[in-house]
Amino acid sequence: MSIHATATDDLPALLPIPRAAKILGLSRASAYRYAAAGELPTKRLGGRVYVITAKIRPLLDGSEGTAA
Repeated sequence: MSIHATATDDLPALLPIPRAAKILGLSRASAYRYAAAGELPTKRLGGRVYVITAKIRPLLDGSEGTAA
C-alpha cells in the first residue's frame, strides 16, 4: 500500500459515464462514444453503463505510457 494518497484512491470501483467523462476531461457524448467503440473499459449493471476505474487509473495517474 502506498504512503502517498492520490486523487484516484477515493474513486469507486465503477464510475457512471458522465462522471468518468468529467474526470477525463471529455464531453459526455464523447465518453459514451468511446465506451461504445470499446475505447473505455465498461461494465453493464442493471441497464446502466459504468467505466471500470481500475482500468483507467493509468490514464488518471499519468502513467499511461509506462511499462507494467
